[in-house]
This record gives sequence, structure tokens and C-alpha cells, in this order.
Amino acid sequence: MTAQTPAAVTASYFDALGRGDVPAAMALLSPDVVWHQPGAHRFSGDHKGLDSVGSLLGGMMETSQGTFQLAVTGPAMVNGEYVAVPVRFSGKRADVSMDMSGVDLLTVRNGKIAEVRLFSEDGAAEDAFWGRP
Repeated sequence: MTAQTPAAVTASYFDALGRGDVPAAMALLSPDVVWHQPGAHRFSGDHKGLDSVGSLLGGMMETSQGTFQLAVTGPAMVNGEYVAVPVRFSGKRADVSMDMSGVDLLTVRNGKIAEVRLFSEDGAAEDAFWGRP
């Protein structure tokens, strides 16, 4: 069986997230995935492996009271194993909200997402939303 192209893997990942199918999205991650969460907030840092990334995403959903959303806003840009995807993400909790553009840069190897690097339009606002460590 031939591994899917990086573009196809990335499209499947974002399609699964858009449907709210977290298990399908997680299945596209490599067992030793490395997720680089930028900023200076409680979720910032490098998260390694499926359990760590699952805990990260679960914590974000809990903190955002289930309101965190991510939408692809333009075409994916592919350069070999790297796929850059323009996104918009938002969330609300209590009296704080966040709504901004970003770019998700995924590295796809052997048909799985091996690394995730995130970029946001306003790091300070994202830090304020997620809260201090």
C-alpha cells in the first residue's frame, strides 16, 4: 500500500477536525508526533507523543468550555514533506474571547503527521486567552 501524499494526509486531518472527529484526526498523527505550541501560556511548549498531544487538545477544549474552533481559510501550500495551511481559530470562556488568523505547518512522513508547528496572528492575545502556566 502506498502512503498518501502530504497534501492528502493534511486535507484528511483538517476534514476530520472540521467534522469534530477527533479520533480520526488523531489517527493521522505519528505515534511519536511532536507538537510545538507557541506562546507563554499554560499549553505552550513541545508536546511529544499521542498521549501528550491528546492531553493538550483535551485541555484546550476544557479551558475554552468546548468552544474552541479551527477552520481552514485558504489553500494548503506544499513543499515536499511540509504543508502550510492558513487557518482561523476562536474560542470563548467566561468574559474572555479569542478570534484570529494563523498558519499551521505540518510535517508529513510515511503517511503520518510527524510534527506540528503553529503560528498565530496575535501571540499576546492568545496567551491572555489560554492563561498563565
